[in-house]
Amino acid sequence: MDITFKDVSYIYQANSPFSHKALDNVSFHIPSGSFVAIIGHTGSGKSTLIQHLNGLVTPTFGEVQIGDYHINATKKPEKLKDLRSRVGVVFQYPEHQLFEETVAKDIAFGPENFGVSSTEIQRRIKEIIPAVGLEESLLERSPFELSGGQMRRVAIAGVLAIKPEILVLDEPTAGLDPRGQQEIMDMFYDLHQQQNLTTVLVTHSMEDAVKYADHVIIMNKGTKYMEGKPEEVFSQREALNQVQLDVPEMIQFLDAFNAKFDVSIPFTRQTVQELSDAVQAVVKGDGSDE
Repeated sequence: MDITFKDVSYIYQANSPFSHKALDNVSFHIPSGSFVAIIGHTGSGKSTLIQHLNGLVTPTFGEVQIGDYHINATKKPEKLKDLRSRVGVVFQYPEHQLFEETVAKDIAFGPENFGVSSTEIQRRIKEIIPAVGLEESLLERSPFELSGGQMRRVAIAGVLAIKPEILVLDEPTAGLDPRGQQEIMDMFYDLHQQQNLTTVLVTHSMEDAVKYADHVIIMNKGTKYMEGKPEEVFSQREALNQVQLDVPEMIQFLDAFNAKFDVSIPFTRQTVQELSDAVQAVVKGDGSDE
């Protein structure tokens, strides 16, 4: 499903002394199947923006279109429940939302509420469990007996069990160690590709954005500050610094290397191995600026 924001503004507590404009005339288009990273500091409007994706809030001005669903100030989708069955949201610390007696019941909770048959739910659970890196032997255990990483995977499985077409990830690696962060993000990227999802990642990690996303939106004080392909956005160091953001470490290294050796290896979202090969070629004198 594609996503379009057209001149969207959102005001908390409008027409009161406490009104606050969280989004200001935001427009963008996310094609179906894209992996988009939304980046910005606290207060930039990221969280408010993603709340529009499943109708938790509606625009004060402007319109949001998600597939065939239209949301504006005067109109929520007639089938809001149907929309929410197509948009899965993984919030920060999703394991805090676990509450059922067993892992299987927790995963089943979402699709049950959307009217999915018990037979189909069991089929989905068997399909999802290995996809999130869990063993079937855990299904009858209490989720509260599991490790923190396993609990998070159970919560993610519960979101995936509704079979969303859009997957929204709100800082999904918060609180995990570096290895856990990479494992979770690799898992999401694999699911994105295998299920042809439209994935929206809200993150503070420039490294995750440059590694996984094919499009980046930078938010600042409720406005869309920058937008484009990662290699285009992250090459604009001065513009990023003006909103207290820095370029990913890989690009910092490449800039320093180019300056030191007077070469111009471009950043093209290379893998670490590809970048290593290019650097070695220059150091050994086997290459120039390729």
